[in-house]
Amino acid sequence: MKYRLLLLTTLALIGVGVQGPASGEQPPAATAPKASIGAIDPKALDILKGMSDTLAKAKSMSFNIRRAFDEPASNGQPLFYMISSNVTLQRPDKLKIVTLGDGPASEFYYDGAEMAVFLPASNLIAVESAPPKLDDMLEAAYSKAGIYFPFVDFIVADPYAAITEGLTSAFVMGQSTVVGGTTTDIVAIANANFQAQIWIGAKDKLPRLVWLTPAKSKDKPRSMLEFSNWRIDAATSAKTFRSAAAAKAGRIKFSKPGLSAPANK
Repeated sequence: MKYRLLLLTTLALIGVGVQGPASGEQPPAATAPKASIGAIDPKALDILKGMSDTLAKAKSMSFNIRRAFDEPASNGQPLFYMISSNVTLQRPDKLKIVTLGDGPASEFYYDGAEMAVFLPASNLIAVESAPPKLDDMLEAAYSKAGIYFPFVDFIVADPYAAITEGLTSAFVMGQSTVVGGTTTDIVAIANANFQAQIWIGAKDKLPRLVWLTPAKSKDKPRSMLEFSNWRIDAATSAKTFRSAAAAKAGRIKFSKPGLSAPANK
């Protein structure tokens, strides 16, 4: 799937740098030995598979995600931005993403027949027919309007295939007790385009934190995804994936940025 996060890490908005210890500091004892770097450790794949199976078999899920990323200013100084989103998913064909800030708030809805982007501040909505399956809808949203979500690999039908595609390195760094309020297994992975670390709940097998860095980007922009407030297989209703306010908003064309038509009168 061309829109996948882990295949798009050369884009500035989704890259991150995983930095080593500051000068004079010692790396944590959990750091993997150098001999394991560059190889694919079956234990790392097992942890990724456990997480992926947990996500894939969930009939519904909701979580909060906080994303931090940086972009260089004209003077070269990295400027950091924060974005927070609330995500609700019901397989196989419903998705709601409410993005708060920083930046303009937006709401994304998918109900198996249509996908829509609602901009509350301007009271405008873009609506487009959509494929009946979530994975196909995500690809259509990217191809038609340049819409992608940085956590996409964790909500598709087969997260394991998305995350491990083309891996050249995978190893277990150890465990942490300071992420997500629980014990997590830390897995480091890489392919030709990206390097990443993923903190995964040792018991619940849910992703808690991701750091990413593009392998080929000159500027090495950094990005972090922090997952919280997981709810697996909680009850949802059709109303969850609709918005009364959006239904009354002015319509604009569903297209890539800069190509939107004026709102319908």
